[in-house]
Amino acid sequence: MISKIQKVKAEVAKVVVGQEKMIDSLLIALLCEGHILIEGVPGLAKTTTVNALSKALGLNFKRAQFTPDLLPSDILGAEIYDPQNNQFKIKKGPIFTNLLLADEINRAPAKVQSALLEVMQEKQVTLGDTTFKLDPPFFVMATQNPVEQEGVYQLPEAQLDRFMLKLIVDYNTKSEELEIARRISSGDFQEINAVLSADELAELKASIKSIHVDVEVEEYMIELVNATRNPKEYGLEEIEEFIQFGASPRVSIDMFKAVKAMAFMRGKDFVTPIDVAYIAKELMRHRIVLTYEAEAEGVTTDEIIQKVLETVSIP
Repeated sequence: MISKIQKVKAEVAKVVVGQEKMIDSLLIALLCEGHILIEGVPGLAKTTTVNALSKALGLNFKRAQFTPDLLPSDILGAEIYDPQNNQFKIKKGPIFTNLLLADEINRAPAKVQSALLEVMQEKQVTLGDTTFKLDPPFFVMATQNPVEQEGVYQLPEAQLDRFMLKLIVDYNTKSEELEIARRISSGDFQEINAVLSADELAELKASIKSIHVDVEVEEYMIELVNATRNPKEYGLEEIEEFIQFGASPRVSIDMFKAVKAMAFMRGKDFVTPIDVAYIAKELMRHRIVLTYEAEAEGVTTDEIIQKVLETVSIP
């Protein structure tokens, strides 16, 4: 089964150079039926990666560019009056797909953000009096630009919590950027083939559920989450003043799922603390609310999580 994952990654690598962490995180979220938020400056192949992944999996892909004047109906769809038949008909929006890229999600106003909540959590859309269930798999990859610009809205905590992972994407290495420039200038890109069917994807999801997690590792994950809420209990008084709210209960649920997928992708049938450490920041960085003191001193959630990882005893 692991060879199928490698085949998917090989297909994506035909058009995406580097960014292995982003590809791994996308696959983890997809296998765990979660959603992912990616933060990075423009030009880091975020759109290209998700498009390539959809082709390798043979899934439908749509992209929605979020802007300040966007309306919920632009994403979800709406009831449209048909004068010829004297009746209303449903016009479905881009949300009706398997993989949705919500590009620059932080540019959309609060009404659009709230409209996404039901879809991301319940995987259904209500238009008028009719509720439509989305065809599985349904996966949202949202991007946001960290560069300060006008017309940017801060995502509410309730919506951030709906994202299983938040990934921060950095620039490629010099050698990777050289390869990218060469490929684009020469048009040397291979065609991506679908190497995994919907049924095979369902089999992979079922296989992940059978990955073994030892009791000590389960307790270790709960301790990590609890340490962000009660740092003093773990001798972390120095970070207590920087945390307003610790990680939410969804972190524990998502962590139990994500580490199994991480172990599976590494070809193992059991989870180790290394799997937990590899994905901990992506799981928690958007679910910890910092105090004004932390912002004033430039303390980040990643630094808080790193302190927790260094302090909580590893089984």
